[in-house]
Amino acid sequence: MIRSKPVRTWLPAVVVAGTVLAVLPATTSAQSAPECAPATAGGPIWVTAECVDPDYAKPVIDNEVDLTTPITHRKVTGHFEGTDKRFAIYLPPKDQWQGRFYHSVYPLDDENVENNITGEPVLAFGAAAGAYTVQTNGGGGYRVDAAASKFAKTVAAQYYGHTGSIYGYVWGGSGGSFQTTGAMENTTGVWDGGVPFILGNPQAIPNYFFIRALGSLVLADVAPAIADAVAPGGSGDPSAGLDDAQRTVLTEMTKLGVPLRAWEDYEYLLGLGASGTPAGPAGLLGFGTQVRLMDPNYADEFWSEPGYLGTEQSPLGDLLRSKKVDREVGITQVLRDGEGTVTGVTIDDVPHNPAGTALDFTVHTAEGATGESTLNGTLDAASNSIVLADGNPPEVLAALEVGGKIRIDNRWWLALPSYPRHQVPARAGLYAFDQYRNADGTPRYPQRPMEIGPAISRSVTGGGTWNGKINGKVIAVCNLLDADAFPWDCDWYSEQVRAAGNADSFRLLYNDNADHIGARTSRLVGYFGVLQQALRDVAAWAETGRRPPKSTVYDVRDGQITVPNKAAARKGIQPVVEWEIGDNDRIEVSAGQPVDFRATIQIPPGTGQITATEWDFTGSGDFVDRPFDAKEHGTVRVGQTFAYDRPGTYFAAVRVTSQRDPNSAFERVPNLARVRVVVR
Repeated sequence: MIRSKPVRTWLPAVVVAGTVLAVLPATTSAQSAPECAPATAGGPIWVTAECVDPDYAKPVIDNEVDLTTPITHRKVTGHFEGTDKRFAIYLPPKDQWQGRFYHSVYPLDDENVENNITGEPVLAFGAAAGAYTVQTNGGGGYRVDAAASKFAKTVAAQYYGHTGSIYGYVWGGSGGSFQTTGAMENTTGVWDGGVPFILGNPQAIPNYFFIRALGSLVLADVAPAIADAVAPGGSGDPSAGLDDAQRTVLTEMTKLGVPLRAWEDYEYLLGLGASGTPAGPAGLLGFGTQVRLMDPNYADEFWSEPGYLGTEQSPLGDLLRSKKVDREVGITQVLRDGEGTVTGVTIDDVPHNPAGTALDFTVHTAEGATGESTLNGTLDAASNSIVLADGNPPEVLAALEVGGKIRIDNRWWLALPSYPRHQVPARAGLYAFDQYRNADGTPRYPQRPMEIGPAISRSVTGGGTWNGKINGKVIAVCNLLDADAFPWDCDWYSEQVRAAGNADSFRLLYNDNADHIGARTSRLVGYFGVLQQALRDVAAWAETGRRPPKSTVYDVRDGQITVPNKAAARKGIQPVVEWEIGDNDRIEVSAGQPVDFRATIQIPPGTGQITATEWDFTGSGDFVDRPFDAKEHGTVRVGQTFAYDRPGTYFAAVRVTSQRDPNSAFERVPNLARVRVVVR
C-alpha cells in the first residue's frame, strides 16, 4: 500500500511560501545558531548539534509516503536547497522504534536505501533493531550526512511524538569507512557511535590498486601455482619455482599488505579478464587518469631517470622494458560513418602489446609534428585499425588524415604499477611502506613531487585527517582476505585511536575467510551479520554503557595479519572451526573409500551459540544443512562421512553460523574451514 502525504511544516523552522527551508534544534533560534566552522585554521569543518552548516542550511521535504514493503514504514524524502544533495528518512511504526537511528554512508550510494552498496536488507535490519534509517547521496565527506542526520532527528521527534534524546550511529565500508572515520573525528552531538568497515588508510588509493597491477604484469602466468601453494593442503611456499623478477614482486605485494591467502582468488586479485589477461585501466588502474593529471611528468622520468624500474638494471627492470610499446605508425585511411563522422583510422603497422596493457594514441599532423593531441580509442589488430571512442575533440579529429602519424605506446600503463615505490609517506606509522626505505629511514627510490593518496583520501573523508580522535563509540570491522582494503589498515587506524587516548572507546573485529565484497565464492563467508551485531553492540555501548566483546587478538608481521587458532585466544565475535586431521589440511584417499570428516567449533566467550552447520564435500558451493548437538557455551564437535566416486582433487568445507540471539533474523556470524581431499 502506498499513501502519499503533502509537504508538512516542521517546527521550529524557517518557512517561506509554505515550504520548509530550514529546521533548527528546538533550543536554537535562526538568529542565534552559530555557523559550523573549522576547529583549527585550515582544518575540516567541525559540526556540532547546535551549529548550522552554511552549505546545507535549508533542508526541504519533497514527499512523504507510507509504504508496506519491504517493511511497514514512512519514507520522507527531500533535498538541501541550492545543492544536488538529497536525503531519505525511513521511519518504522512507533511501537517498533526504540529511540535510535542508523545512517549508512558510501560515496557512490544515492539516498534510496534499496540501492545501498551492501546489497543487504538495511531497512529491515534497522527496524528490527529499533532504529529508523537515514541515507543521502552525499558523495565525499560527512557534512551533508551530518546535516541530514540532524534534520532527521527533528522529523522523527515530531513523527513519534518524542521529546527526549535520539541516539544515532553512522556506518560505512570501503570509501564509506573514510566517511565514517571523518564523521566520528569531526562531529559531536550528531552521532553517538560508528561502525567503519573494510577500512582503508590515507595511502591506500591509488597505491593498492597499482601494486596489484604490478602483480598482474609479472605474476599472471604463475598465479595458479601461487594459489595452489596458499590453498588448504598446499605447500605453503608461494615463492617456490618463481624467478627473481617474480619473487621480487610477490615479496613487494606481500609486504605492502596483499593477503597471501587472497591469491586463491587470483583472477580477482590481479584483475584478470576471462581470457586470463590483465583487465587494464578499467579494472585495477581506475585511478591512472587521475595520477596522470596530478603528476604529468612521471612517465617521462620513469623511462629516463635513475631509480625507476624503467631504467633499473635488474631482472624486473629488464622484464618491464621487454613489454614496452612505443612506435609511430602511419594513417592509411580515415574511416567515416554514413553521416561523414570520423569513426576510426586504418594504420600501416600494428604493434604487438606483450603486456596486454592499455595503449595511448598521440596524433601528429601530416605536415609534421607541429603539435600533438591525445586520441581516445582502442586498437583493433584484426583490422589494422584504431576504433575511436566518443568524445574526441573536433581539433583532434581534424588532425586525422592520410599520411599523418600516430604514436602508439604503453609507457604510462607500464610505469604506473610501481608508483607505490615513489610514494613513501611522510607521515610516520604507515609501516607497510617501510620496505621502500633505507636503513636510515630515507626513501630508497626517487619520490614524486606530491603524495597522491592523502589528497584523494581527504576528498573522500571531507578533509578528515585520520587522527584517531573519535567522538563516541566505534567498532571497526575488517576482513583477513581483503585484497582491496588490506587488513593492516585496520591495525594502523587502531594505533591512531590508541595514540589519541581513545582506546577505551574502540573495538576492532577481524573476520577470517571474508574479503571486501562478500560471499561471492564458496571459499568465502559474508560479513554483514558481523556488521549488524557491531551496530547493535555500539548502540548498547553508547546508550547503556554495556561494553561489547573484546577486540580480535592478532599479530602483524611484514604487512600480514594473523590470528590465533583458538577462539578463546582470538576473541572477537566470529566462531572458529578446526579440522581434526592434523596440521596440513590435506586428506588422501582412494575412490569409493569413505572419509570421516571431523571438526571442532569454538565460540569466543560471551558471543552466543552455534545455530547452523552446513557441509559441502566437493567444493561446488552447494552447502547442505546438517544437524548437530547445540551447546550454548564451550566446544561443539561435528562430523560427517562421505565417499568420492571418482579421482580428483576436491576442497571439502564446513560452514558454521553463530548468533547472540538465535531467534533473530539478523546478526548471523559465519565462518568456515576447508580441507583438500586428493582422491586417487
